[in-house]
Amino acid sequence: MAGIHITDIEAAINWWRERSPSPDNVSLPAPTRALAEVYALMVFFRETEADEHTLPPPAREAWLAWYATTPDTPCIAICSTSQGDEVCKGCGRLFEEVQRWTEMSPGQKRATWRRITIEGDAWRFNRYRERALDATT
Repeated sequence: MAGIHITDIEAAINWWRERSPSPDNVSLPAPTRALAEVYALMVFFRETEADEHTLPPPAREAWLAWYATTPDTPCIAICSTSQGDEVCKGCGRLFEEVQRWTEMSPGQKRATWRRITIEGDAWRFNRYRERALDATT
């Protein structure tokens, strides 16, 4: 299962809320409502991840619209896996993740992003923070 973490669902909801505010401060526009329903079920069932392949189509479309605004790759063009490291010092991805990145689903990519962000020890998060910020804009 390629899991979409609840924090990504929440980020997508907030992204949609900024772009398509409630017309009457009560009702939710369709994309926000679709994501909010998934979020509510996750909270109710105490789930932290939703399967990206079984999301209802409107929620998946809304999530993918938000996903398209996120940086595609954590790469900062300092790839130590090409030098034999199992984990890239630059971005924090595993060798296999670097190799398979273009084949990975959006959910798999976001799971990788979440892991390397939580770990926070790749150079993109410390030594080369400015370079990473330039790469995302």
